[in-house]
Amino acid sequence: MKAVKGTKENHIGCAQPEGVVFAFDPKAMTERRPQPIYLRGLGSLIFFSRWLQAPLYLGLIVAQAVYVYQFFTELWHLVHIIIAPLPVTEVLVNGVMTKVGGPPTEAQIMIIVLGMVDVVMIANLLVMVIVGGYETFVSRLNLAGHPDQPEWLSHVNAGVLKVKLATALIGISSIHLLTTFIKIGGGEGIEGKVPTDRDVMWQVIVHMTFVVSAILLAVTDRISIKAANEAKEHH
Repeated sequence: MKAVKGTKENHIGCAQPEGVVFAFDPKAMTERRPQPIYLRGLGSLIFFSRWLQAPLYLGLIVAQAVYVYQFFTELWHLVHIIIAPLPVTEVLVNGVMTKVGGPPTEAQIMIIVLGMVDVVMIANLLVMVIVGGYETFVSRLNLAGHPDQPEWLSHVNAGVLKVKLATALIGISSIHLLTTFIKIGGGEGIEGKVPTDRDVMWQVIVHMTFVVSAILLAVTDRISIKAANEAKEHH
């Protein structure tokens, strides 16, 4: 409340000194009262605790380096079996003599390439977790105006990050499922392992679970954004 000159009665008709009116000041009502020192210190400690996540993201960077090594290992394996294929031999598989070795088939090459694609997609997932998670939960990266700033980073938040991670998991699951189908179709791969019907069933169930989860996350995020926009319009 503050005194303002100009009328003899206030806004509800009550008597008051002439030339003075008590007006409501919303700014004064919303001003934050000073907190005790121990509460301010506790709040600062809790806010500073977000930096405990920084070593976790550094660990994920090390994991990404491991995947880079895995990628080049797969690449060398692919080049080696093409340049210097294994000698053709006959082995007993399920009671049947089967020829193994020789130049790799198209299906076998495709399986190795899909494994490399799988490594790349997991590396992309790690980048989203490292960059998006650090930006959202730890500290700003201050990349505004940087020519290499990812397009999605400008509007990333916890909801968007979860949807993108779910989408990446669907892509990784699709690669695994495609690899399984190729093995069933006759490209059992260098190791000669053919998935069973039970293996395929569980892979399909896991894949569909990822798909449904991603849809639910996207719908939930859309509802949250719509509710936030409506709240801003009302204010």
